[in-house]
Amino acid sequence: MKIIIKVLISALALLIVAYFMPGVTVDGLYTALITALILGLLNVTVRPILIVLTLPITIITLGLFIFIINALIFMFVASFVDGFTVDGFVTALIASLIVSILSAVGNKYIK
Repeated sequence: MKIIIKVLISALALLIVAYFMPGVTVDGLYTALITALILGLLNVTVRPILIVLTLPITIITLGLFIFIINALIFMFVASFVDGFTVDGFVTALIASLIVSILSAVGNKYIK
């Protein structure tokens, strides 16, 4: 049940970002749910592998390279989910940061 609520919170965060950011578009709730589910799966499986592979760069940049990894995953999901588009890298960077913050705040209240 917790996982479903977390996906719903992430989908809501995506819809909020799409509403306020001009470079991000989400066609509807169904697209937001699919996008949130895929983002969650990639963050659980691919993101740790990318962090380990880019560990020297991450250490040199004092962890800031993880934001780049998040933006790349965000753009990757936008490349194959119909109805979810991101205009550029900077937009993906800002949007992924906002979605992460909104999801973290929303997930904080789940017991």
